[in-house]
Amino acid sequence: MKYDRIELLLQEDFAKVQNAKIILLGVGGVGSFCLDCLSRSGILDITIVDFDTYDITNQNRQMWSELHEGELKVEALLKHYPHIKVINTHIDEQWVWDFDFEPYDVVLDAIDDTQAKLAIAQKCHKKLISSFGSAKRLDPTQIKVDDIWKTYGDKFGSKIRYELRKRGFKKKYTVVFSSEEAVVKEKGSFMGVTASFGLVMCAQTIKKLTQKL
Repeated sequence: MKYDRIELLLQEDFAKVQNAKIILLGVGGVGSFCLDCLSRSGILDITIVDFDTYDITNQNRQMWSELHEGELKVEALLKHYPHIKVINTHIDEQWVWDFDFEPYDVVLDAIDDTQAKLAIAQKCHKKLISSFGSAKRLDPTQIKVDDIWKTYGDKFGSKIRYELRKRGFKKKYTVVFSSEEAVVKEKGSFMGVTASFGLVMCAQTIKKLTQKL
């Protein structure tokens, strides 16, 4: 059967994975690999949210991008994962405050909009797994997982922590980040790192659902 191998690992907890309801915000270099991992792990109730279209610059790191240049990401991914639900919209701060996250067991944040990221943290911290910067790095072995206040080595993450403090936010939530210093100033990307971020997010999702990993 399709999910026999993951069920052997999770045993009776596999039902928690299959019955989970997940929302994934952003399906780029990190999010697309997270989506693939979630789907191959038996999670079927997945909603993805993105507004972008595929272009040639995505093809070094975003799953399926070379097959769908010029297409909306969410519509293209629906062809490969027909079980998912899609929302084609730009995720900004107002959208986050207006959207109902209550039905979801886990909220996965793979976006890079600062204000939206802050709003997601404030609204969904109890069920949130957030990704910090995966660009500008070459070493996937330096990927870490910790709560927001223990993250380091990432200027973007430093900005998020600073802004959360300004807003009086003191709660904890899970963050995937890299301790590797940026290799370049420009936003260069290596699939070995960006994809690994997505796979770690998927693993953390299963951990959150089962507390088994």
